[in-house]
Amino acid sequence: MGYMEVYREWLENPYFDEATKGELKAIAGDENEIKERFYTDLEFGTAGLRGVIGAGTNRMNIYIVRRTTQGLANYISKVGAQAKGVAIAYDSRRMSPEFAQEAALCLAANGIKAYIFESLRPTPELSFAVRRLGCIAGINITASHNPPEYNGYKVYWEDGAQITPPHDTGIMDEVKKVTDFRTVKTMDKADALQAGLFEVIGAAVDDAYIAELKKQVKNWDAIKAAQNDIKIVYSPLHGTGNIPARRVLKEIGFEHVYVVPQQELPDGEFPTVSYPNPEAAEAFELGLALAKELDADLVLATDPDADRLGVYVKDTGSGDYIPLTGNMSGCLLADYEIGQTKEMSGLPEDGALIKTIVTSNMADAIAEYYGVKLIEVLTGFKFIGQQILGFEQSGKGTYLFGFEESYGCLIGTHARDKDAIVATMALCEAAAYYKTKNMTLWDAMMQMYERYGYYKDAIQSITLKGIEGLQKIQEIMETLRKNPPAQIAGYRVTSARDYKLDTVQDMATGQITPTGLPRSNVLYYDLTDGAWLCVRPSGTEPKVKFYYGVKGTSLEDAEAKSEAMGKEVLDMINAML
Repeated sequence: MGYMEVYREWLENPYFDEATKGELKAIAGDENEIKERFYTDLEFGTAGLRGVIGAGTNRMNIYIVRRTTQGLANYISKVGAQAKGVAIAYDSRRMSPEFAQEAALCLAANGIKAYIFESLRPTPELSFAVRRLGCIAGINITASHNPPEYNGYKVYWEDGAQITPPHDTGIMDEVKKVTDFRTVKTMDKADALQAGLFEVIGAAVDDAYIAELKKQVKNWDAIKAAQNDIKIVYSPLHGTGNIPARRVLKEIGFEHVYVVPQQELPDGEFPTVSYPNPEAAEAFELGLALAKELDADLVLATDPDADRLGVYVKDTGSGDYIPLTGNMSGCLLADYEIGQTKEMSGLPEDGALIKTIVTSNMADAIAEYYGVKLIEVLTGFKFIGQQILGFEQSGKGTYLFGFEESYGCLIGTHARDKDAIVATMALCEAAAYYKTKNMTLWDAMMQMYERYGYYKDAIQSITLKGIEGLQKIQEIMETLRKNPPAQIAGYRVTSARDYKLDTVQDMATGQITPTGLPRSNVLYYDLTDGAWLCVRPSGTEPKVKFYYGVKGTSLEDAEAKSEAMGKEVLDMINAML
């Protein structure tokens, strides 16, 4: 059927409620809007669903959530794991509790027990709960740091990580098979409770999760020595981080934690920011104002589902608060965690630091310095989780730290996704440790630059919405795939990696070798002098992203080289538009 026929079907079919039909009648004269809502089904990709909330097949609504859950239930039944149950969490966004309940009732109607949190919880706690409760899968209702009009649906497997092969394609196939909404099962909540297929969870899982976080503390003595000298400003950005972040900091000894009052309470409208992203400077405006008033040591902010952490640290020399990129905070924590492990107990012979392909090459230098293995994976924290699972199954490899440039890391193996709550705890611990050395976190960062090199990493991205935008993104990728650049910003391309074709081409000899990683629509260029460029479409937004990194002889030199690279990348983008 064409999009107008599908639109009329939604208007006429008694399956859809009157509120949905009213919303659709209101756009009757707007063919463009009808087309956007119905030209395709909201795609269930490798990370699940993410889209604008509203009526239509290309929107997030209860019908799409039910249909997706029916596909998941069918896959769980196919692999014979109905008895294990599914854990469900949700964040502070519009419709999150409703979507979570719809998913739970669909699972229950399929004979699969749903364990649903009593109220909003962070993403990493959902990952923890899947394994804690022995579930076959997990569902998290969140759109992470997207604008308020979005929501999403992420699926986790029994290892606590987001779905990877073969389960991702298996679930996607089952979702696609559900073409008639009337075949989707659901049941009354009271009936589900009576049948023992709907269980509300909360405090017991919270306590177990916090206990696991506290096990990750490396230096209790440093906390005890400096806990009264550290002032911390924290913002949950209207999301899920407020209660667990404050709780864990208090329980390990930090008393001087000040929450940004305007951003403390959950609010799916995110009224103080245009979008709740701790990568954005605007997210820190209120926190920085409070930090200056209190003379705080550091300012922290977690995104709505509390898997990403943004950081500003005070430079006592200038009095300024300096933002740390995800690469900077990740490297700072990697160095601290691995360094403290070495100091306290010694490093295991099979210890590993894991990063994604678009993460700073400073991670490679840290791994080399400590003599641990550096493992590189595709973008997406699930691939780091996959490595942890591999260590457990093979008995070979010890996870030390893993992170990606997009402000996410994991300390410990209690979860298999980014955990901004444990990162908040660890960063405060590191601040206390360096305080005992008469150093700030910025001093520690400068010490790392001097030891490892002045790495500077950045990203340029372009948003291309709608059908035409998706086509243009594919055109950009194919243009670069067929015509790889010989040089970028004065750097010679030494090798070109094409993860879709699984090739690495040596530009000098023409020799081609495999990438060794799963196929993905990503292009990567190794450049001279330690520089690099990577191009990939976003998996969650209508964007194409250009990641790049350089290495300088000083902060100023690295900044200048990065600016030149950024200008060249923008010119490259504009030439292809």
